[in-house]
Amino acid sequence: MADASRANWSDLSIRIASALVMAGLALATAWWGGPLFALFWFLAAAAVLCEWLFLIAAGRRDGPAAALGVCLLAVSTLLVLSGQGSAALLTVVGGTAAMGCLARVRGMPQPLLAAAALPYAACVVLPVIALRLDEPHGMRAIFVLFAIVWGSDVMAYFTGRTLGGPKLWPRVSPKKTWSGFIGGTLFAALAAGVVGGSFLLVPVGAALAAISQGGDLLESALKRRFDAKDASHLIPGHGGVMDRLDGFLAAALAALLIGLVHAGLHPAQGFIVW
Repeated sequence: MADASRANWSDLSIRIASALVMAGLALATAWWGGPLFALFWFLAAAAVLCEWLFLIAAGRRDGPAAALGVCLLAVSTLLVLSGQGSAALLTVVGGTAAMGCLARVRGMPQPLLAAAALPYAACVVLPVIALRLDEPHGMRAIFVLFAIVWGSDVMAYFTGRTLGGPKLWPRVSPKKTWSGFIGGTLFAALAAGVVGGSFLLVPVGAALAAISQGGDLLESALKRRFDAKDASHLIPGHGGVMDRLDGFLAAALAALLIGLVHAGLHPAQGFIVW
């Protein structure tokens, strides 16, 4: 029992240390903005794309598919940075078709899922850049997004562990509970109001927290389909980049869409100013 406790504490320590490093980098680049912020999220998106392709190909690495996907991500990222969001979207749409064709030509077992790697990874980088570029609200919008996703993730874990109860979706994620889902959503809603400086953001935070947890379940379903525990072993104690950003990318996309609907070409303002 003592050995098991030491092992559990060691695993938790590694997990916490990795989380602090990742959070520190995310916060620092969000504060700095500009090309450094874009580069940080582009690298994360490229890692997610490669992990997705690796996962669906049952561990087989396909260099040409990964190279094409990363190049298309780079082009779409540069387009968003230059204010050409429509062109970036067209690049992702056309690139998705190209990825599917390449996967079929190369005999990959899941050509449609291979094509989906590009839009999935694009959701990691394009929404956050579009939000961050919208000054003077960009930086605060990213911090609110962090508060929602991180608050939801942490409190869902601890609430679920403490209260237990009925499982949320046992066939996909046996450890997630309804108590964790509710606890994470409530905490994230309050965090959005506090960090955003307006309690009008509480319902927005609740909605994005639910969407974030849905993104987590979507990736869990994909991993279960391919009988994988983690997308990779890149991050000590956490698995892959895809495992850490599954909820974030869903919430980031939702935040961008909310912002665009609410305030047109000023998505950060539309996201956090109500």
